[in-house]
Amino acid sequence: MLSRRALTLAARSSRTTARSSPQPLLQRAQFSSALSRRAEQQVDDPEMNGNYINPPRIKRQHRDPYGDWDDKQERRNFGEPVHEDNEVLGIFALEDYTHMTPARGALMWAGFIGAILTVSFAVRATFPGKPSVPTEYEGGLEKELGGPGAHRAFQAGDSYEV
Repeated sequence: MLSRRALTLAARSSRTTARSSPQPLLQRAQFSSALSRRAEQQVDDPEMNGNYINPPRIKRQHRDPYGDWDDKQERRNFGEPVHEDNEVLGIFALEDYTHMTPARGALMWAGFIGAILTVSFAVRATFPGKPSVPTEYEGGLEKELGGPGAHRAFQAGDSYEV
């Protein structure tokens, strides 16, 4: 354990050094100019990544799978810098769908809609519509359809207007 005298001497020395050695004016000016230089360097960095050199933005799935890579799975060589968007460009990121062009997609949509319209018009042209003359029943099938008070079927002599 430290003695009481050692503690008081340590406290006094810390107080006197703090009071007796303020930073000189020249040192403060150099420190503030260093801060301003650092701020200027940050402004000059358009990608805001601390002037880290990014390799080209190429997704790893598009690299040669048969190339002589140090890491065959990730298609990467030892010491190669990692892009800051590595989680998007890595081999385990979502797949890029490059097999479909917009023109091919539009052509497929047009074919699908054309096929649906063709089938609809073919069904409409061949589907039997309403018979030209309604079927007539003797007595209107009154007893078979529920007796008196029920809606009766079409009988001979009824008008064709609905």
